[in-house]
Amino acid sequence: MKQNIYDNPIFFSKYIALRDSGITYNDFVEQPAIKSLMPDLTDKRVLDLGCGTGHFAAYCVENGAASVLGIDISRNMIEEAKKRNIHQKIEYICSPIEDVDLPNKTFDIVISSLAVHYIENYSKLIQKINRVLNENGQFVFSTEHPFITARKEMNNWVLNENGEKLHWALDNYQEEGRRDHTWYVDGVVVYHRTISTLINTLISNGFVVERLIEPQAMSEGLEKMPKLINEKRRSSFILLRSKKVSTISG
Repeated sequence: MKQNIYDNPIFFSKYIALRDSGITYNDFVEQPAIKSLMPDLTDKRVLDLGCGTGHFAAYCVENGAASVLGIDISRNMIEEAKKRNIHQKIEYICSPIEDVDLPNKTFDIVISSLAVHYIENYSKLIQKINRVLNENGQFVFSTEHPFITARKEMNNWVLNENGEKLHWALDNYQEEGRRDHTWYVDGVVVYHRTISTLINTLISNGFVVERLIEPQAMSEGLEKMPKLINEKRRSSFILLRSKKVSTISG
């Protein structure tokens, strides 16, 4: 299934308003973490999978990238990227990540910010990334933490009679696959996979894992979003940096 929830007008308007607020988990947890994992971008050719409005593509160019190709399934996102983050070194393509075909292009770095959990076939994605990466090229990505995606119900916090959070409920962890959630609208689909699957699929497809992060909030975030203190109780995101060490045929 190739999901395009970002072209739902209700979802898109609410999502853009949230991101424009600057007071989000992205701003204070995920983005600082993924930037900390990025290798030197100087003169690098970058592929951004799930580029959204192009903010990270712009970040790469600002930090020395020679070129960035941004891919996103959402026409809304691509149109917004061309308004907000247009640059002569950035090219945008509207396409599902799963379908993109780049036979004559190779890259030094592939990045993906919070898009992998929307992809049903993780192994096929990693094989595709291997084929477009140069030798010793690096793949850096963030995804929703398996602690978040595991349980089939969305009411993960167990509360006491006063509505206080007692603990986070973790269930169905080893049962990988589709999860249907509600976020602004019904029918938001993500795919749960275990930490071992995230790592071992990389290893099985020609990568060596260089670093793993389960980030907590920046101090500024704790001041502006006090609920981020809960990141100490369970992680919302997991991030991996890996390096291509062998080519996968096929």
